[in-house]
Amino acid sequence: MSFNAFKSLACPLDGDSLTQAEGAWRCAAGHSYDIAKQGYVNLLPVQRKRSHDPGDSKAMVAARQRFLNDGHYQPIADAINHAALGGAPEDLPLSCLDAGCGEGYYLRQLAQAASDKTQLELVGLDISKWAVMAAAKQSLHKEQSRQQEQNSQKDPSATWVVGSNANLPVQSETLDRLLCMFGFPVMSEFARVLKPGGVLLQVEAGSNHLRELREIIYPTLKPERSGEQTVPKGFTAQTAESVSYSLTLNGREAIADLLAMTPHLYRANAEGRERAAALETLTVSVDVRVIKWTKNAI
Repeated sequence: MSFNAFKSLACPLDGDSLTQAEGAWRCAAGHSYDIAKQGYVNLLPVQRKRSHDPGDSKAMVAARQRFLNDGHYQPIADAINHAALGGAPEDLPLSCLDAGCGEGYYLRQLAQAASDKTQLELVGLDISKWAVMAAAKQSLHKEQSRQQEQNSQKDPSATWVVGSNANLPVQSETLDRLLCMFGFPVMSEFARVLKPGGVLLQVEAGSNHLRELREIIYPTLKPERSGEQTVPKGFTAQTAESVSYSLTLNGREAIADLLAMTPHLYRANAEGRERAAALETLTVSVDVRVIKWTKNAI
């Protein structure tokens, strides 16, 4: 497996292609975006932010990083890897965007699962600068460690971007795969950036996902939404796979990390959070759906 640099970024202000040179990405109109020392680029214009510091907080990112690195969601990553890499030609580069990449866990897992013959072009995007910074730092740290130890551990030489799914700073029809992991899908944008025949992999929480935790922190649970999927414009449904298993967390720290990495931390009231904080062990259901869409050929 080898990594090719992803070169198909687009200027968030005018949509023109960006070129990387001298520590920045620039378009023909002169807009320039510096590459931070951690290795990421911010392509989220101030005028498109809905808040001063959008997306997950630094604390949420750190909690998710600890939780995921402990392997609790490995079966989900395995399902994504199988769906993303299946049918990929080994003689051509495979470009993949994780739209809502968080701290980069799923792209790292994808890189680990790829065969030695696969050529990957990876780009991770998130609206949270803390998430993208954490992803870039991990890649940079592992790259430096690999050079020092001269080992062959796989880790993605990904392009890390602060940006929004509502206006993806990616050139049209340049992606083979797009991941949306528990994120905010913008199907019109996803259709724009995928090549004809490209694959969108969407992961959604099922009706029983973290039910035991939700029963502890909420007085009552909301009625479940209909499981019917509306086929997005420009796509054809391929498969929908359920990933379900039981997960036991031991220790208050692991339980606190699970709660902190989800929106439930802010949706629950003080009493609910206190009940969760008092737990020493918790067994929860992991229940997600991996939905595969293919972009229609025009």
